[in-house]
Formats: sequence, C-alpha cells, structure tokens
Amino acid sequence: MKMIKGKKMMLLFAIMGLASTSAVKAQDKVEASVGADLVSGYIWRGQDLGDVSVQPAVGLSYKGFSLSAWGSVGFDATDTKEFDLTLGYEYGGFSIAVTDYWFTSYDSPARYSDYKNAHTFEVGVGYDFGPLAVNWFTNFAGSVGENEKGKDAYASYVSISAPFKLGGIDWSAEIGATPWANDFYNGYSDGFKVSAISLQASKEIKVTDSFSLPLWAQAIWNPTIKGAYFVAGISF
Repeated sequence: MKMIKGKKMMLLFAIMGLASTSAVKAQDKVEASVGADLVSGYIWRGQDLGDVSVQPAVGLSYKGFSLSAWGSVGFDATDTKEFDLTLGYEYGGFSIAVTDYWFTSYDSPARYSDYKNAHTFEVGVGYDFGPLAVNWFTNFAGSVGENEKGKDAYASYVSISAPFKLGGIDWSAEIGATPWANDFYNGYSDGFKVSAISLQASKEIKVTDSFSLPLWAQAIWNPTIKGAYFVAGISF
C-alpha cells in the first residue's frame, strides 16, 4: 500500500485554490455544525457494516471549504467502528473532497496509527445538476483494494442520484457501481458491478412549534452479492 504523495496533495490543493478564486457568493463567516444520527443498520454503498449504530458528526465551513469529522459506533461489540475526516470544497453544483476513512472491528482490531493498513484515503468529485447528481470516488492511498493479480486496484465507486417529491415527502433514488475489478467492494468484484440500488424517503417529525426531528427510511438492494436491506434513521 502507498501513502499520500506530496505531488498529489499539491495538485489537489492547487485545484481547490483555483476553484476558490471564482467563488463570488460564498459565505463570509465560519459556520459550525454538530449532530448525531441513530440508525437501525449501517449500510454503506451496498455493504453491511453493522446493526443499530450511533453516528456523530461535527463540521466547520468557510467560503465553500469544509472540514468535518464523522463516526459510527454500533451497539454490538462485533460491529465495525469508524472514524472519518473529510476536507472538501463546494462551488455551485461542483464538489471535491478528500476523506480519510479509519475502520476497526472486534474481529480485526486496528491501531489508528497504522496508516498503511487501517486507513483508506479517498478523493471524490461530483456535480449536482439539480434533478440529477453524479459522484465519482477513488481510493488513492492506504488500503486501496487489490485486483486479481494482487496489485493495487485503486478501487472506485460511481453513483447517480435523483431527488423528487411524492405524497408530501422527500424521496431520493440512487444507483451506485464499482467500475473495475477490486476486492474493496462486495468481497470481490471482477469488473463493472452494480453495488447498490436504493430508494429513500424522508420527512420532518414535528415535536414542538420550534423543534422537529428529520426521519428517513431506505430500501437498498445489492445485486452483486444478492443482498437486500431496509433501514431507518433519525437525526438529532
């Protein structure tokens, strides 16, 4: 596995810096957020990573740039535990982000300091056209996935999502796939494989006149591993 290369990071920050010079309507002060989700199951890109989980998040944003931390801790000791850090930039419908994923589990404990094996570094680029959003993610360092020859596969994931309203609530349909052979998704994918087809419904549950809780439910099907899931979550 390979660590972050200096030239790659310089190129990434150069792209982000160039984009920031064109931002004419960005926020002019630092904004902070903190919250947590309670989910009935943790399904990530069509993969089952745990049952009931608490997923806290905190973030800072300024003029299109953002820095956030996100985690997941399951009620079951054998569930995957996760801690992610993301640096991103958004302008209009365009977005780019670098995420450091750290996973550990009861069966495969990993030290946070083991950047070579316990971390995955991913770059994601996307554009939200309004009625349709397209995103591409690629692992570029750490545990990047391997192909059938045991070489780094730089596993990638592409998704297309479409939001819509129906029956007075918000919906989102999404399809995601891994474009080439790797063992990072679905145990092993020997080429282009659809990893997730999902439909999510969400609405605000009014508690008082000034407080409401976002609630969502999502059906997910992974045709590659023939997995089907129905999960729900609530945000605080």
